[in-house]
Amino acid sequence: MNFIKKNAYLLVAFVICLAIVSCSQSPQKDKKEVHTILTGRLTMVVDESLEPIVEDQMIVFEHTYVDADITLKSEPEKRAVNSLLNDSVKVAVLARKLTEDERKFFEAKKIIPREARFATDGVALIANRSSNDSTVHVDDIIKKLRGEDTDLSTLVFDNPNSSTVRYLQELAGIDQLPEDGVYALSSNADVIRYVYENTHAIGVIGINWIFQPDPELKDFVEGVKILGVKNQTGSKGDDDFYKPSQTNLALGTYPLARDLYIINCQGIKGLGLGFSAFLTGERGQRIVLKSGLMPDSIPPREINIIE
Repeated sequence: MNFIKKNAYLLVAFVICLAIVSCSQSPQKDKKEVHTILTGRLTMVVDESLEPIVEDQMIVFEHTYVDADITLKSEPEKRAVNSLLNDSVKVAVLARKLTEDERKFFEAKKIIPREARFATDGVALIANRSSNDSTVHVDDIIKKLRGEDTDLSTLVFDNPNSSTVRYLQELAGIDQLPEDGVYALSSNADVIRYVYENTHAIGVIGINWIFQPDPELKDFVEGVKILGVKNQTGSKGDDDFYKPSQTNLALGTYPLARDLYIINCQGIKGLGLGFSAFLTGERGQRIVLKSGLMPDSIPPREINIIE
């Protein structure tokens, strides 16, 4: 009897050990599947002209919060907004706010979009370094876009669906680009290459592509120059030709400035909210400052005085 009991105890002990080992080897739930403001997975769309600064922010954010996984999709503005509206993404970084109709679309779905401004960008005009052009007047840009006579050279945009096209169309009060003398390519990188190879062209791009070029674009960027822009009479910046520097963006003297927003339509306290808080917080604003754009709020500087 004692022998039987002893073997029974050993069998029970073996089963318990087997269960413990089995539990310890069971797959752990991926922390990136747990959705909070600092964990989980997020697909975010960004206006192609703003890609460099958003990519920098994403890299630092993911390095800081290792359980956060953000996939970045770069698209022209119209496609980026359509991605929001067709529900393929929930978060976007754009050079404008949502329109009233777009907000109503989300509100009808019981979602209140959260819009947060995080920087001011400049739409830059660039020319080949050997070009005689070094300045341009806003009036000439408007005339060119309206198809009127002007001495302005060929104007080249990044994409027909881009935010830069929309921005300058609104400035000129037109619905579409003229057929002659104004062309749209595929991307900001294409514009930089085109201007590098053509002395007669003036390119229209997001300034971040000049301040933070991709390694393969570095030689092309060194072969172009940023033009000074003078505003229309009666508007701020009409007294001189200004370039899109941080100082001129801060003072409002650069005529072609635009605010940048992160738009969160998740409807929950998810990773989009966390990334938005990072962008608008001190660390994100320091990244904006370092990028050459104008942060929405100037990060404080700490000065240590050694006695």
